Amino acid sequence: MTLLSPERLALILLPIALAVAYLLLQRRRARYALRFSSIDLFDGVAPNRPGWRRHAAAGIYLGAIALLVFGMARPVIATQVPNAATIILAVDVSASMEATDVSPSRLAAAQAAANRFVDVVPPGTRVGLVAFSGSAQVVVAPTANLSSVRAAIGRLKLGPGTAIGDAIFLALQQLPKAERSPGSNAATPAPGASSTSETGRAAGAIVLLSDGKTTVGRANASAAAQAAAEGVHVSTIAFGTPNGSVVVQGQWIRVPVDAPALQAVARTTGGKFFAAASADQVRAAFEDIGKAVGTTTEDREVTDYLVAGALLAAVVAAGASLAWFSRLP
Repeated sequence: MTLLSPERLALILLPIALAVAYLLLQRRRARYALRFSSIDLFDGVAPNRPGWRRHAAAGIYLGAIALLVFGMARPVIATQVPNAATIILAVDVSASMEATDVSPSRLAAAQAAANRFVDVVPPGTRVGLVAFSGSAQVVVAPTANLSSVRAAIGRLKLGPGTAIGDAIFLALQQLPKAERSPGSNAATPAPGASSTSETGRAAGAIVLLSDGKTTVGRANASAAAQAAAEGVHVSTIAFGTPNGSVVVQGQWIRVPVDAPALQAVARTTGGKFFAAASADQVRAAFEDIGKAVGTTTEDREVTDYLVAGALLAAVVAAGASLAWFSRLP
């Protein structure tokens, strides 16, 4: 715990001074107390002496003042908070992902690694799933129900074409808006406006898995520029090797991985890039990204809790004093 205004802690001298004054008054009261010649006579005159209750209410009241002093010093504690509350997984399901240069296949390795990623994101993180081949589609909207994301990952099917740019644009539309800072002159988005519009910034991150060769749709550079404008990091994992191939209509077609294309997307958006030529490398890359978009340490002020504790203590002290002595402390 640290204090944002440690100089205010000097005010702790006030409750300390009150405590010293209270003790001195108690000693003075004892010095001038009436003396009875008989203990039995004293018990008859004052059979229900307050004892410890006489000091309890005062002690609780002084504790309330001490809590207020600590609250004025503005204490903060280090807490772990998610870096990105919403993460969109964009998975390439183009025909080239059927290549077996990554065992058992690029797609199967991507599915296993994506499930591993879901396992390592912090609790409460909302994860969405976008699949893309010749076009992009939302398979699972962002949700904290990660079991539904795992189930959808297992049902991914291959299709023709690769539209990486379209996938990034669609993923951006699934991210919530970040709150604008006070005084911002940005226009308020119209109802239904997408998160890729220029009316606000998206909040979250995108993790894109592909072998990197865009064949249809919008260009990677255009999509990466939009993500950068939205303040969204796109981390990319390039699947496969230069020797990948698939069978199309009975013929072997080479489908080498286009790592530089995915690296450019990550570099433009400030995300991370990984080249994965094996299932183990894919899994390791996902775990690394999961930690990167996981949690960070942030100072959180706890003044409100101390003020609430002081209020509760003051109420308890007042209630006890009224119940025992019919007066406020």
